[in-house]
Amino acid sequence: MKPAGSRDQDNFDKNSFSPQPSEALEQLMERYGATVMRTAYFYTGDRHLAEDISQETFLRAYRSWTSFRGDSSVKTWLTTIAVNVCRDKMGVRMFTEQPADLSRVELGRTISVEEEALDKLQRSEVLQYLLRLPLPYQEALYLYYYLDYSTREIALATSTPEGTVRNRLHRARETLAREMKEGTSDDGYGL
Repeated sequence: MKPAGSRDQDNFDKNSFSPQPSEALEQLMERYGATVMRTAYFYTGDRHLAEDISQETFLRAYRSWTSFRGDSSVKTWLTTIAVNVCRDKMGVRMFTEQPADLSRVELGRTISVEEEALDKLQRSEVLQYLLRLPLPYQEALYLYYYLDYSTREIALATSTPEGTVRNRLHRARETLAREMKEGTSDDGYGL
């Protein structure tokens, strides 16, 4: 994970890609496939559903490539599509299961049951607390710290006013710090 505030080198504009939708699709999938997959997995916690969402995201991108004006970076545009597909598929449903380490979710790689079990045992305490936050807070923290999006890019990707994004980040940080300091939990072990 990059430190907050560092700018990602993946924020290319539309002119960096082929004007032909089929060629652009191939370039988009190669450059942003893992990011879209991780984002879908973050929302769903289910690898198979995340794969379906990734396919739907790239299908929508292909269909609207010629009408994409380029007002945002291509990465922000794709993330917006992915977030909308996730919301369409998930509704307001929250995670029923804690997702694995997002950095280990790769296109075409199957995580074994043993790896998944070890991963759950090694999951960080911070992630445990983070996943207890309301979904809008989780979403803001994920996009800001994991995908290194600015508050403006998060606002575009989630169709939320930028002030609301900043407010969610602030409240999420406060809540996360308070919960970790208090060590409150349902299991009595501070997790």
